[in-house]
Amino acid sequence: MLKIELSPAAEIDFDNAVAWYEAHDEGVKIDFIEAVDSTLKFVQASPASFPIAHGSTVRKALVKKFPFIVLFTVEADRIYVYSVFHTSRNPIVGRGRVG
Repeated sequence: MLKIELSPAAEIDFDNAVAWYEAHDEGVKIDFIEAVDSTLKFVQASPASFPIAHGSTVRKALVKKFPFIVLFTVEADRIYVYSVFHTSRNPIVGRGRVG
């Protein structure tokens, strides 16, 4: 099974979302963390089952119960997460991180 690696930008996305939920509702913050963790486990278990978002290699995974999308690529030795972004944000922001 490939390891998952978050880009620095994806880590910031995640941390910012956690901070926002923490400021509004501790219970929802925990639910969000668990939902993202669950999404990443599904991605790790079956990365090819997720649809291609754009281009030829970037895939997207929706986070259940939350308006977030995880953008990632499958590489030879890892699954690389470029972005964990809120669906109300401009998707070009997430796509702009893909190298």
